[in-house]
Order: sequence, then structure tokens, then C-alpha cells
Amino acid sequence: MPEQNPTTYPCRECQIGTLRPRQVSYFIRQGRQLVSVPDFPAWVCDFCGNREYDAGALAELNAMLENNRRTLRQPRRPRPKTDPGQPRPPADPRRRP
Repeated sequence: MPEQNPTTYPCRECQIGTLRPRQVSYFIRQGRQLVSVPDFPAWVCDFCGNREYDAGALAELNAMLENNRRTLRQPRRPRPKTDPGQPRPPADPRRRP
């Protein structure tokens, strides 16, 4: 029986090809933004192209994105306080009732 290379694994998707380590572009949606990560470690099938991403790299990326999201989060603006005794502005006459 031939010895299997320790840096390759059989593909779980097609069960024909072999997963090999590659550097690929990884995309993730963060809220309304699309985040692109070049040279992301993944296992790519040489037959069907299926990708399996490195779990450690995904955990590290998610930690960085979560940390960045916390620092970018802006505090909400407080609503202006209205005086209940003050009359409300009239409604726009062009608006239908």
C-alpha cells in the first residue's frame, strides 16, 4: 500500500480528489460590509475545488473582527427630551391623513 503524504487528505465532498494546503482569498460579510482576506490558509480539493478553511485561522479572524466591531461601534445618540406642555409642530398639509 503506498504511503499517504501527511499534508494531503481525501476530499469529503467528491471522495475522488485530494485536499492540499493552499493560500486562497476568503470573503465574509460583516454587517453591511464585505471583508476580503487575501492569502488565507485553506485545504482545496484538486478535483472538485471544494475548500475547507483552517479552523485556527478562522477563530483568529473572528476574534479580530469581533474586537474591531466593538471598537467601531458608536454610542447611540440620546433622544432630545420633549416638554409635554409644549405644543407639537403641525403636520405637513401635503401628507394624506
